[in-house]
Amino acid sequence: MAILVDEPMWPAHGRWWAHLVSDTDLDELHAFAAANGIPPRGFDLDHYDVPDESVDRLVAAGAERVDGHTLVRRLIASGLRVRARDRRVTRSRAARPESR
Repeated sequence: MAILVDEPMWPAHGRWWAHLVSDTDLDELHAFAAANGIPPRGFDLDHYDVPDESVDRLVAAGAERVDGHTLVRRLIASGLRVRARDRRVTRSRAARPESR
């Protein structure tokens, strides 16, 4: 059981972003994120987007720093990975209003 964080290498909104994942289950990931002040809006189906200035604090709290390839391999091995094509479908469904 591990929480993993990769190096910030994704630019957006004037800063760099990293990914925070669990290699076990999403409950573990959500609990770690909440305990470390990562807002729920940062969750993206199988990971949290975290700003670069949070990475050292997350590592100090117990996250394992890994490179991006290792993070993805371990996420896939966990069975939690949401593939890009499935991500589009899931987001599309989430955006639809409920039928009444």
